[in-house]
Amino acid sequence: MKFRSKAALALAGLLIFAVACLSQVAAADEGLGKVISGVVKHVDHGTKTMVVKTSDGTEHTVKWTGKTSWEGTKDAGKGIKDGSEVTVKYTEKGGEKTADAVKAAGKDIGKAAQ
Repeated sequence: MKFRSKAALALAGLLIFAVACLSQVAAADEGLGKVISGVVKHVDHGTKTMVVKTSDGTEHTVKWTGKTSWEGTKDAGKGIKDGSEVTVKYTEKGGEKTADAVKAAGKDIGKAAQ
């Protein structure tokens, strides 16, 4: 009888350890950098957010901060507008996407992609 209870206790401990490891892996994956490319559907310079529609039709709301780096646009995103084509490298935490870097394509490309 003692052997069964020790084995059950060991199995329960192993199960708890496995669940804890899996939850840490999921949490670590959430903070990894990801990349999307698409056409800007809406920009709100007041809240520093933009909605980017990817080629599969998914719309992503991404915010930017003072730490966001910009390429191909002027004055930290002021050149970004509806119809701009962008590639955004971002991190996601708590379901909120924050841009680490934004690269804007040429003006003609953004208009053609609409």
